[in-house]
Amino acid sequence: MDASNQTANPIPVGPDEKSTSVMVYTNSSLYWGEVVTKNMIRVSTWLRTNAAPDRIALHRARSLITTSAQLIKPITYTEVNLSISQVLAFHIAPPGKDPVDFDPTEMNRKMEPVTCQVGSFLIKGKIRMATSADLRKYLEIAREAYTALYDAEITNILLPTIGPIQTPYVLVRQDQTVFAQ
Repeated sequence: MDASNQTANPIPVGPDEKSTSVMVYTNSSLYWGEVVTKNMIRVSTWLRTNAAPDRIALHRARSLITTSAQLIKPITYTEVNLSISQVLAFHIAPPGKDPVDFDPTEMNRKMEPVTCQVGSFLIKGKIRMATSADLRKYLEIAREAYTALYDAEITNILLPTIGPIQTPYVLVRQDQTVFAQ
């Protein structure tokens, strides 16, 4: 997006709000742009909370089709509205990040390495779980829409030139993700 378009279309941020750059993954595309949330919202965990929207409004957005092995020029938008049901993965765009959302000294917890396939994306990261659990047990018990992966590396099977993307925290839609060890 050129600078004149960004100036002509400012992001509507209120006095108690902030704008954060994020990346959103769907079955067919990768989107990136800026979301507006209340200042107190931790954007990285936003979709796991009661404050999660029904639609994500991405300002100054771009999208890249990820279902072809041919890299196509990104499409630019002033605003894109994505239904939350389409969102397969979500994270703050690097280098941005939130503070960790857990106590690293908490007893009886471990970080279990995992590889996830989300559409045409492979995500290698870690799931935080009880030391007595394994991946299968965790997935049976954790009945949540989005599962958190830590220290993730994201690549695309069809388009290796767009990765790897490194992020400390990514959410994946549990019912649309293949988990492997």
